[in-house]
Parts: sequence; structure tokens; C-alpha cells
Amino acid sequence: MDFDLEELVNVEQTFYEEGYKDGFAHGRVHGAIEGRALGREKGFEMWEELGFYEGFAMMWKTIVQSLPTQDDRTLNHIRHLLDLIAQFPRENPSASAPSELDIPKLFRQIRSRYKLLCSTLGVRPTLRAADGSSVSPDRAGADLPEPTSRGGEKTQGGPKNVWAVHPPGGSLASTELNF
Repeated sequence: MDFDLEELVNVEQTFYEEGYKDGFAHGRVHGAIEGRALGREKGFEMWEELGFYEGFAMMWKTIVQSLPTQDDRTLNHIRHLLDLIAQFPRENPSASAPSELDIPKLFRQIRSRYKLLCSTLGVRPTLRAADGSSVSPDRAGADLPEPTSRGGEKTQGGPKNVWAVHPPGGSLASTELNF
């Protein structure tokens, strides 16, 4: 028998290195798969929220522009919000070339501008998931407008509502919005 004692001394290290290489290759493949799935999920959540903000801003822009007296401050907030949303990348910036864009910072700016716009409009800032699962039972009716007199005037001690409450069967021809 011909033994090489030097190989026997390094057996443990050899097995360790082989196991490390195999585990590293396996982790790289499965990490890429898991990372892609997580990125797709988080990207969808971010774009669902951004789509909500963009739709909200566009709707209020149409409403404010259709009013006889336009509030320049509100229109300025709407324009800034839409500009920030337009800056958000439409594709993965890290896939093509390194980017200096700070996505979390831009997202925080968009959220802040949305809250500022809601404050200007007198609307409670909310974002609900598409399935409505984030609405708690104790808040289910909390976003309903308070009763106002005809024409949307301010009621005693309450905030002025944007929408007038009309009695059933009344004519709504003058209050319809066209987009």
C-alpha cells in the first residue's frame, strides 16, 4: 500500500472547499430566483401605490380645473406630484447601467407631496389595497362624507365637504363630471 500522508492531513480541508463551492453555486442560482420573485412582488406593490397617487392627482386636477375659481396652490401641488411620479423609473435602472437615482428617497418625496395635496384639498390621505383587506371594521364607514346642506356648504362646526349630498330622486345633471 502506498499512502500519501500529506493528502490524509488535508482531507477535511478538501471536503470543506468542495462543499463551499457547491453551496455557493447552489445559493447563487436559488438566490437569483428568490430575489427576482421578491423584486417582482415589491415592484408591483410600489407601482400599485404610485398608480393610486397618479390617478388621484389626475382626477383632482380635472376637478379643480373645472371649477369657476381655481386654486393655484392646489394646482401647484398636483403638478409637483405628477412631476415626481414622472421621474420614477419605468424599468429596472440597475439592469442596464448604474444609476444615481435614489428610489426610496423619491418614493418618500412622492408620499409627502401626496399628503400635502390631501391636506390642501381637505381629504384624508388613504391608500387601500385592491382587495380592501386593509380596512378595519371600526373604520369601515369613517371615510363617508358628513351630511351637508344643499350645495356643499359648511355645516355647523363641521368641515366643508367637496361633494354636495342630494336627496334621492333629485336632478344631478348639473353635478356630473366628464373626464
